[in-house]
Amino acid sequence: MGGHDGSRHRDEGGWLGRFVDRVLVVCPRCAGRALVTPAPDLPPAAYAGQLLVAERRLSCAGCGAVAAWQPERIGGALIGVSLGGTEDPFFRHPLWLQTRCAGEVLWAYNQSHVVELTAYVGARLRERGPVRPTTSMFARLPVWMKRAGNRDELLAGLARLQALAARGSPGDRPDLARPRGDRARHRRGPHFGGA
Repeated sequence: MGGHDGSRHRDEGGWLGRFVDRVLVVCPRCAGRALVTPAPDLPPAAYAGQLLVAERRLSCAGCGAVAAWQPERIGGALIGVSLGGTEDPFFRHPLWLQTRCAGEVLWAYNQSHVVELTAYVGARLRERGPVRPTTSMFARLPVWMKRAGNRDELLAGLARLQALAARGSPGDRPDLARPRGDRARHRRGPHFGGA
């Protein structure tokens, strides 16, 4: 995780997949906020990539909807999901946390993701630790999220996402959170932070 003292952020190489333990989505039944988590009673992931093939459960506290997801199998191999985009990588429902920002779409999987993005965006000095750009979430952010000129607008957008995370009724659903078919491409590089 990146360190943050208000003016400095150090990228320690955390990847986007660490936020898929709790993904806030639009409920397919009531359009309120639902939650996608690993299926109950699964043992902890033995390695990071296992999070991309772990069985999932969608549950909505508002209407009681539940659904299960299992990874695709080809032969004996499990096919993992691709991360990125404004739909959850498992069920392909719109993310609950998305807003227009700097002419793009700013999105996050959950509150912890918003907190990490806020620490990065708000930092005046951004340092790279001993990380590889192919795995670091921050190194793979789109250019518009790294521009100092967008900092204030991004911080305002992230504050909107943080407030939205606390709300969950169908009337709170963001206008952008509708099925749009902008799915991440399977087996290709992930896309982070913009539509």
